[in-house]
This record gives sequence, C-alpha cells and structure tokens, in this order.
Amino acid sequence: MSPRAACRLETLGFESVYDYVPGKVDWLARGLPTEGEDPSPHRVGQLARDDAVTCRLGDPVEGLLELVEASPYGFCLVLAGNGTLLGRVRRSTLKDGARGTAEDVMEAGPSTVRYDLAVDELRDRLDKRDLRTAIVTTPEGTLIGVVRRADLD
Repeated sequence: MSPRAACRLETLGFESVYDYVPGKVDWLARGLPTEGEDPSPHRVGQLARDDAVTCRLGDPVEGLLELVEASPYGFCLVLAGNGTLLGRVRRSTLKDGARGTAEDVMEAGPSTVRYDLAVDELRDRLDKRDLRTAIVTTPEGTLIGVVRRADLD
C-alpha cells in the first residue's frame, strides 16, 4: 500500500496501518496472509514440507547418511544459524564416503523458488528438468520447506 493510502486509512480511524515499502510481490513471496476474492490461490509455499534433514556448516558428515536415507529426500540442507539456506549435501556424496564437515562437501547455493510461485509453473519447471523436489525460501533465502513433485498433482 502506498504512504498516501496508509495515511487515508488512518484518517478513517484505522489504528494499525503500515506502509509495507517492499510491496505486494515481496509480501506474497514471503507467504504472508492475504485477503480478497481468492485469498489463497494455489501457491507452492502452501505445499512446502518442513521435514527435510538440515544441518549447520560445521556439523560433521558422519551420521548424516543415516538421517538422509530415513527422509523422503535425497539430501540434507545446510543452514546458517538464522535459517538461511547455504547449501545442500546430496546422498550420493555421503555414500561416496565423504569426510569432514557439511561445509566441506556441500553444493553451495542450491536453486530455490519463492512461496508465491504458481503450482502449475513449478510443475512445468520440474517436469522439464526431470526433478522431483524444489526448495522454497523467502526472498532473503530463509528456508520455508521442500515441495515434492508428487504433491503438485
């Protein structure tokens, strides 16, 4: 909403009015609540699961393979202390006898999508690339979750 619109709402008696400077697109990409005729269109963030294996940069890779094999995904997501996605450690890397820390063996900066991406668009992307999952993050890179291709149907 514009500063002018926020000011007008205040003059009408609304007490909690905010001027969200980044705009509507940013608001939607974060999965924040919306209103209107269709407040919850089919967006990938609504399907994101929070059950992926995660670790920190300095975590030893020993023991990660067991966790990854017990999960529905073939990877572990490497997060900073604030939840920012830094990398991904694939099952294949762990099976190859990786040693050291997650930082030593991770793929930095895995591809991600935003919360507000349309389900149909993600389905097409995954199909074209023959992928089974997509990682969903906020615009700053904070992990929201993982969407499986099977969940898009």
